Amino acid sequence: MFETIELAPRDPILGLTVAFNEDQRPNKVNLSVGVYQDEHGKTPTLGSVREAERRLAAGPSNKSYLPISGSPGYGEAVQKMVFGEKSPLLAAGRLAGAHTPGGTGGLRVVGDLIHQNFPKATVWLSTPTWPNHAGIFAAAEVPTKTYPYFDQVGNRLDLDAMLAAIRKMPAGDVLLLHGCCHNPTGIDPTAAQWKQIVSAVAERGVLPFMDFAYQGFGDGLETDAVGVREFCQAGTELIVCSSFSKNFGLYRERVGAVTVVCDNASVAKSVQSQINRVIRSNYSNPPAHGAAIVETILGDAALRANWEQELATMRNRINGMRQSFVDALAEKGVPGDYSFITKQRGMFSFSGLSPEQVELLREQYAIYIVGSGRINVAGLTPANLSQVAEAIGAVVGQPA
Repeated sequence: MFETIELAPRDPILGLTVAFNEDQRPNKVNLSVGVYQDEHGKTPTLGSVREAERRLAAGPSNKSYLPISGSPGYGEAVQKMVFGEKSPLLAAGRLAGAHTPGGTGGLRVVGDLIHQNFPKATVWLSTPTWPNHAGIFAAAEVPTKTYPYFDQVGNRLDLDAMLAAIRKMPAGDVLLLHGCCHNPTGIDPTAAQWKQIVSAVAERGVLPFMDFAYQGFGDGLETDAVGVREFCQAGTELIVCSSFSKNFGLYRERVGAVTVVCDNASVAKSVQSQINRVIRSNYSNPPAHGAAIVETILGDAALRANWEQELATMRNRINGMRQSFVDALAEKGVPGDYSFITKQRGMFSFSGLSPEQVELLREQYAIYIVGSGRINVAGLTPANLSQVAEAIGAVVGQPA
């Protein structure tokens, strides 16, 4: 039977890493996959994470199953981080949720939840968005459509077009938004723009769904949560998928969460039962180690302060590298104004490079960038910055 199976195409992002690893050229640079790198090009394990692991190793060992929804302590820590330490949502019992295998696992749980409970709903994705969004919802048999988000000419949020599209969405559909550090553009709504988006969503009766994978990587833990908090302030229902791959550096531990804001505790209880049902028929219950690390760090004041400082260091390096990248492009005489890169936030920059230019960078200069032109700014270092800028100048200057 297996002889009838065709070779599947490589993932458009992770497949680039495979190709990068197979590349034998010594000067190769990987700016594709969303993994933080320090100034030496290494992905560090945070000191706070190491200390949390030391404490866990020294404590009592328990390898029994977690509950379907994961550790209650982890769930509470995540909710306080997302909604605020003193959020009334927690005391009112209006939150349902679960620890999931990464943010991707959380997205799939939501996809299955939508499919089973709202079979007529469509999920609306921004243009552009993370390529895996479409694949996740297709696998969950949830239809998707797109709404305008990025103004390519002005390198900014196309708010007017976005609001116009929201006002035409059928009530009961689901609007997927990026909580901060929009992937791939790096362009986020301002606080004032979030208010307009929240108002349009509430008026239309659309369910907001926040992919919140980068909290703390934009401007800070609290500032990055402005969109989530605006929806909560408006009293709307809301779904939030969190990920701790980036802000805790726990990429391979697969630590995420899904949280649903409900109208009241009774509704939350019903939603929780459906979340548990979805999980039970998928992965049954989550892995424990990564979540225990997050719970340990967030539950200890000194350890949390250490982690927040490490998070600020990563954030500041990325934002500083944005400016250095713009300066390097100018020094190399690359045509065009790239100052917009300094206004973007998070790990990624939508560079404006065409697919043809991206291919030339890979084939001629061993520089790997996603076909959309998305650059992982965290992959830039003082050692490779000049090389990357010079190569971009060469491909931009080539005739189409």
